[in-house]
Amino acid sequence: MKSTHVLFVCMGNICRSPAGENIFRHLVKEAGLSKEIICDSAGTLGYHTGNNPDTRMSRTIRKRDYDVTGYARQFSLHDFEAFDLILTMDDENYANIIALAKSEEQKARVHRFTDYCTEHDHREVPDPYYGGDGGFELVADLIEDGTRGLLNHLTKK
Repeated sequence: MKSTHVLFVCMGNICRSPAGENIFRHLVKEAGLSKEIICDSAGTLGYHTGNNPDTRMSRTIRKRDYDVTGYARQFSLHDFEAFDLILTMDDENYANIIALAKSEEQKARVHRFTDYCTEHDHREVPDPYYGGDGGFELVADLIEDGTRGLLNHLTKK
């Protein structure tokens, strides 16, 4: 299996995309594929750049025994070259990333994260930032589902 670089993208890179990065990294490590599958996360907006992941999201995924690492950063045009697969958490971020693409090859790298979910039929991972704990639990459920599906997809190639 050749090395695959995966980028998770949401709006601010403090809730959904770092949860995707951290949960997926855990699954990849458990599968013994840390050298073959590399992941990171970014946001389409840069107003949280340098911040830790949201404390509510961190608490939610730590309760599920995942480590939480990373700092928010903004998506850059270089990410199109650095990542094989760019997974957006919702339609708005999908449209924002597609609008930045300079070629069909770059557009082909961009997918909706929920395309990899097998147990949930959500089209988007909803932004939990302005909601309560239930929103963070739903996000964690969706991300666990989608990252399992993603790992299955990548290891079947």
